[in-house]
Amino acid sequence: MIKRIAALTAAVLTGLLCSCGEQSVVESQTEQVTITLSWWGNDARNEYTLKAVKRFEEAHPEIKVKCSYSEWSGYEARSRVQMFSGTEADVMQINVGWLSEYSPDGSGYYDLDKLSDTVDLSNFSDDMLEYGRRGEPESTLNAVPIAMNAQTVYINKTIYDKYGLDVPTHWEDFFEAAKVMSKDGVYPLAAADKPMWLYCVAYGEQVSGKKFFDKEGLMTFTADDFKVMIDFYNRLVKEKVSPKLEDYQNFNIDNGVYAGVVGWVSDAQNFMSKAINAGNEIVPAPYTAFEGMQNGEGWYEKPATLYAVSKNTEHPKEAGILLDFMLNSHEWAELQGVEKGIPVSSSARQYLDEIGKLSGLQYEASLVMEENEYISPMDSTIENSDLYQHFFEACNLVLFDKETSDKAAKDLYALYIEDYPV
Repeated sequence: MIKRIAALTAAVLTGLLCSCGEQSVVESQTEQVTITLSWWGNDARNEYTLKAVKRFEEAHPEIKVKCSYSEWSGYEARSRVQMFSGTEADVMQINVGWLSEYSPDGSGYYDLDKLSDTVDLSNFSDDMLEYGRRGEPESTLNAVPIAMNAQTVYINKTIYDKYGLDVPTHWEDFFEAAKVMSKDGVYPLAAADKPMWLYCVAYGEQVSGKKFFDKEGLMTFTADDFKVMIDFYNRLVKEKVSPKLEDYQNFNIDNGVYAGVVGWVSDAQNFMSKAINAGNEIVPAPYTAFEGMQNGEGWYEKPATLYAVSKNTEHPKEAGILLDFMLNSHEWAELQGVEKGIPVSSSARQYLDEIGKLSGLQYEASLVMEENEYISPMDSTIENSDLYQHFFEACNLVLFDKETSDKAAKDLYALYIEDYPV
């Protein structure tokens, strides 16, 4: 999979999806090592990552980086095949849920503690590194977070100001907003499936006063708790706070049909850039709560994404050099900015502050998360697509008068406990 080549001749890199840069001529008497790097992202992320890799190769002419990247869905499917076949990239971007899926005992990825002479882990707190550890009793460092992430409520303040409304803080604020916006076909809030699921979970946790999963990973919610969530979602739809999940469209953020949206910190610019460029003021709202309750209760944070090294790598030292450059270098930080959130690395973050790049909607949303002391670490199981797909199926049975919410909640609970212990 990885070849050593003599760096005495020109190395011409071709193929947009499989190589970084255009042409590179290396004149050296030493052998050049080729390692692979994979990530997912949109065009903007791909562009700055390719530029950053070129900077790395210029700083380390003894290492050539072969790149592979795509949008999320294609990357996820391909990564699954590669992990099971042992053909994954030497250095790779991973989702936090993959640690439990591919490395529950810590053996699925390379032990990064063995690269501590190459990767400067002092830039990360023990709490941050804990997100990338798996296995017991002495957990293995499988991955390092790039930045933290949380579902956030983004408000088009320009639209809210038009209706004389303040930025919403409490659940009822959205229902009051719908009373004046709905006559114009405007929704105060909207969300795709996973963000809407987590929004409903936050509501359910605040009503019940308990976490969906306890510290041992056991489901605590009962049929009554699911009834609360089902009723809440259907109230959002019936009172025109939010469109039905099936009707959600991203372009309605751009054209002002949605005056608010729930989305990840890391997706702030991706979702809201067109609305901002059209002259709208977009702000991150406090985490929605009941009056008298702390904002942040029932809400979750997790690593936005992490970097890992393949357990099968033939070049761990070179992979570590690249990993350190991606996490801690000023060159990489300058190009990435806060597009993936505020960097966890103290070196990268300090440099961004020095050059004035800690700004913009992504940064503001990160601060809402970072400065909230009530938000909880996320159990990745709560993002399981089966959970929210079954939930919305139950919601639709009630919405279209095919079941009562009581019956739908009991059936949903019975379905859940087959896969999630209580």
